[in-house]
Amino acid sequence: MSEIQGHWSKRWQPLVDAFAQNMAESGEEAAALAVFRAGAPIVSIWAGEAEAGRPWEERTQVNLFSASKGIVALAVLQMVDEGKLTLDCPVADYWPGFGSAGKASITVRDLLCHRSGLSALKERVGEKDIFDWETMVRRVEAAEPWWEPGEKQGYSPFLFGWALGELVRRVAGADRFSECVRERIARPLGLSLGFGAGPGDVRVAQSRPLKRPLGGASNGADSQSLGRIMKADPRGVTNKAFSNPMTLLTASNSEDWRTAEIPAANGHSSALDLATLYGALANGGAALNGQSLLSEAALSRCSEELTFEEDQVLGLPLRFGHGFMLSQKRADCRFGRGRGAFGHPGAGGCLGFADPDYGIGFGYVTGRMGQSLLIDPRPQRLIDALYDLLGDAP
Repeated sequence: MSEIQGHWSKRWQPLVDAFAQNMAESGEEAAALAVFRAGAPIVSIWAGEAEAGRPWEERTQVNLFSASKGIVALAVLQMVDEGKLTLDCPVADYWPGFGSAGKASITVRDLLCHRSGLSALKERVGEKDIFDWETMVRRVEAAEPWWEPGEKQGYSPFLFGWALGELVRRVAGADRFSECVRERIARPLGLSLGFGAGPGDVRVAQSRPLKRPLGGASNGADSQSLGRIMKADPRGVTNKAFSNPMTLLTASNSEDWRTAEIPAANGHSSALDLATLYGALANGGAALNGQSLLSEAALSRCSEELTFEEDQVLGLPLRFGHGFMLSQKRADCRFGRGRGAFGHPGAGGCLGFADPDYGIGFGYVTGRMGQSLLIDPRPQRLIDALYDLLGDAP
């Protein structure tokens, strides 16, 4: 087992022990965990290799997959806070080309909470198309909703990012969506997280499959359950959402993927940066300059429930707010123990969340992908260990 490195006080040793248990029993070989409480780091630990011969470091980044969506949501809410977007206005008011093909009534809020019907592209997408921003923006403009907007909830694994990223880029007057994230989120917090990574970036770890299957913990949505849905309806929305094109599932270690902007899935971050971001949101949104990332009203939207029903894409009940997934009692959807907790998991294991009731910001990243679509059993164990130490009262 790899030696655990990092920073923690004696009080948090049981949490470090749980991380070590993951390394010993879960096939974990390369991962990092960071936790902030009341705006200050209490744990930052890591172990393993980013790739063969290159040890993991505190600032090592991984591809977050859907844990990226929380960063997208924050960028949108900042535009709302600045009066550049109105949640219940049609997206087409800001982006006229979006309003074609039955999308004229889709609002900003519909996109954020996965009720737009824009869960997947129906027309075949070229394998390289996803690496070109303008190509995907044109495809979003031409896309037809799978159902009447607002009628049903259907998770949008990838279109969520291009649609909202282009919307933010336009209203911010930026050349690139990633520029907005860098200037309005990363820089105020002193972070290096962002979308994509530079060619040959030595901070980035390789993502590889976890060598042994995980069991014992609740894992209500995984690749097997997703596979059953896809097999039952080969032309359905779930199939199209995840495999049109197949590079959405297979290209995350490629140079093409890392140098593209795929906001719903190719955020790159360390555990420390992810915990710093959510730690700020859990504690009034304070940035390094004393200003707030979001106003008090905007922060309240992060944990405001907008929809909670059987999801048409993932086939299980999911609870969403304004771009963030909200906590449920099920272990694979439980972001801490506070009633107002919010965050987002990423396929394979990465997780970031804020628990304002406890003042907790949590970031976990791994270089070994499990089969989970929601909260993986490895961070489940870490969450349980953390909150056992915190106790029942915030």
